[in-house]
Amino acid sequence: MLSSSFSSSSSSIGRMEESASSSVYEKVSLVVSGNAVVVFTISGCCMCHVVKQLLFGLGVGPTVVELDRDSSGRDIHSLLYSLAGGGGRQPVPAVFVGGKFLGGIEAVMGCHINGTLVPLLKDAGALWL
Repeated sequence: MLSSSFSSSSSSIGRMEESASSSVYEKVSLVVSGNAVVVFTISGCCMCHVVKQLLFGLGVGPTVVELDRDSSGRDIHSLLYSLAGGGGRQPVPAVFVGGKFLGGIEAVMGCHINGTLVPLLKDAGALWL
């Protein structure tokens, strides 16, 4: 699951920001826990397209959340940035399999190349082969 690192603040602005962050965290957690495979993307992103096509090609029908078309997209993008480790890493595509954060394009392609992606997808219930 996701790991939370929201800090509390004594100011009302800090509490509102924390509440908004908690709400985004809860929204992402709900989507991720309720679907075998979730891909957070930005429409027009070529790497997002590659990940989606790979999954579709394997026979997986992932839940796709396009952040630029979602009302909470900016906040989710920030949360994904922190999950990706920051440091200039692009947070999308962000792939969750079986409720766990797998990673971005590098992690997905690495798992595909080393043969661990299909077993992960089977274990998550995304493939029945």
